[in-house]
Amino acid sequence: MGKKQHKKESLLHLIYRLVMIIIGAACAAIAIELFLMPNQIIDGGIIGVSLILDYLTPHMPWLSFSTLVVILNLPFMYSGYKQIGKTFMFSSIFGVVCLALIESSLHDFDPFTTEPILATVFGGLILGVGVGLVIRHGGSLDGTEIMGILLTKKLPFSVGEFVMFINIFIFAWAAFVFGLEQAMYSVMTYYIAFKTIDTVIQGLDETKAVLIVSDYYEDVSDAILHRLGRGTTKLMGKGGYTDEQKEVIYAVVTRLEVTKLKSIVHEIDPAAFITIMSTQETQGAKFKSAIH
Repeated sequence: MGKKQHKKESLLHLIYRLVMIIIGAACAAIAIELFLMPNQIIDGGIIGVSLILDYLTPHMPWLSFSTLVVILNLPFMYSGYKQIGKTFMFSSIFGVVCLALIESSLHDFDPFTTEPILATVFGGLILGVGVGLVIRHGGSLDGTEIMGILLTKKLPFSVGEFVMFINIFIFAWAAFVFGLEQAMYSVMTYYIAFKTIDTVIQGLDETKAVLIVSDYYEDVSDAILHRLGRGTTKLMGKGGYTDEQKEVIYAVVTRLEVTKLKSIVHEIDPAAFITIMSTQETQGAKFKSAIH
């Protein structure tokens, strides 16, 4: 048999992705240029390093944020080509270049606010929306995590621990350059942006995956379908203590349906074992169009 051919991305979907990356880069540029920079507040990662270096080199216009964010990102994105893939690399480079071009075009605009707490909150939110949109559509605006993926293969740290370790030094550097108060605002901005990124990537419709072990699995499954409007999947399991065959019910519900589901299950089988887990994302027409 020949090598399996993977379906290529359609032109329409590619255009859609690139437009969303441009919108994300524009949001990030607005947050950086019109909220964070005028108030000497930074983000973490390479964006944060670029902001600090831009502040430290006021008499070198050729070493501006827009130039620095591209120069500092490119080596990591190129290095991550084999690990992350060609599509991701080119989408990321496209996003970073868009960020640089849009940010440089906003220099003549007045900042939206010079109140640090407003700049922190709204700058973090808008930055998080921008970065989240770029990540959701196949790119990245910051090479720190790419560097983490590459280096943690040889170091006894996770990617998250590596990124946190790097950001501690960046915010400590910010405290030295801008002062402790601005560094604290920067940490708040990073946290707000981080949480907003998660929301954008995962979507607003938070879902929960549920595993139910019950001797009345047929009745429970039927009740979930007809009273909650959610389909179920039956999995085969075996009790670890009794070694008996067990049917395990798997279902996905929205956050608001969890209480009703538990009530339905315990009404049929008070001894049922229920495990509820958060899900990153749920896709599929059957889930979205489930009856209520």
